[in-house]
Amino acid sequence: MGDRDVTWKPKSRMELEECVRPVEQSVSGEESDTLLTTLAQETSLESDACKFFSLTETPEDYTIIVDEEGFLELPSSEHLSVAGATWLALNVVSGGGGFSGSQPIGVTKIAKSVIAPLADQNISVFMLSTYQTDFILVRERDLPFVTHTLSSEFTILRVVNGETVAAENLGITNGFVKPKMVQRPVIHPLSSPSNRFCVTSLDPDTLPAVATLLMDVMFYSNGVKDPMAAGEDCGHIRFFSFSLIEGYISLVMDVQTQQRFPSNLLFTSASGELWKMVRIGGQPLGFDECGIVAQISEPLAAADIPAYYISTFKFDHALVPEENINAVIGALKVSQAEKH
Repeated sequence: MGDRDVTWKPKSRMELEECVRPVEQSVSGEESDTLLTTLAQETSLESDACKFFSLTETPEDYTIIVDEEGFLELPSSEHLSVAGATWLALNVVSGGGGFSGSQPIGVTKIAKSVIAPLADQNISVFMLSTYQTDFILVRERDLPFVTHTLSSEFTILRVVNGETVAAENLGITNGFVKPKMVQRPVIHPLSSPSNRFCVTSLDPDTLPAVATLLMDVMFYSNGVKDPMAAGEDCGHIRFFSFSLIEGYISLVMDVQTQQRFPSNLLFTSASGELWKMVRIGGQPLGFDECGIVAQISEPLAAADIPAYYISTFKFDHALVPEENINAVIGALKVSQAEKH
């Protein structure tokens, strides 16, 4: 255990890592463009109230993850679908600290200690990797299960009135009976688009200089979405992810989109590493099923391959270093065959 902690913040404080909501935007026509422009302006680029904001574009839709204060800023629209629960964002930190400011190591480093135990206890998770860290979103109502499951491996901390307090001192697990282990769900199909992606970051001070470009990339330059786009399509797909979480910006984009940005503004690894994607799900996955992240992260952890993982409203996406993609596909196929 040592210097690793799992941290979360309570609903009453309404700050980073406490209460967030996944929101889907089904896109069609000019009305959607207007709505999404409003979202970007009010929630991610200008609002001081919103501390946790993520927007991911896939061929099917946009997925927004936003804290409760930001959620109240969202304009009403028939196009918005909201997940039926409030979620808490946990992350594994060293020595009680926060973002490391370095390239993410991905979910495979916490596959055995966090992802797999939660899956075995039938706890659904929603993953969001960023350039700085990895967030594990769990339903607020599942917090006692999460605390009990992870307390033997980690020190569970929460923030109360600005102070960090051990969860066991707050009576979260008192009288709690550990549930029985459950069988993992059906294995979902995988596909690998042809895109080559970069995982990068941006200095918040430079955001005004690229705000117009970001708006164009996210909302206007891709044309009309194809509602029939399938998860099994192995060609080039539209995928772009932007997050602004407590002042830290993360971007995932393909190399063609990256070329539109001034090269001196983007942070990348020294090697200029590119990533390939494994897309999980033949049909929408839903929020109730557990073990989806574990299905991917456990084989990659066994092969010591890092991953950058983004869950969306309908599908999951794991990015792996380009040179590892063949090994990844092979390892996942072997894992699927063994489980069948």
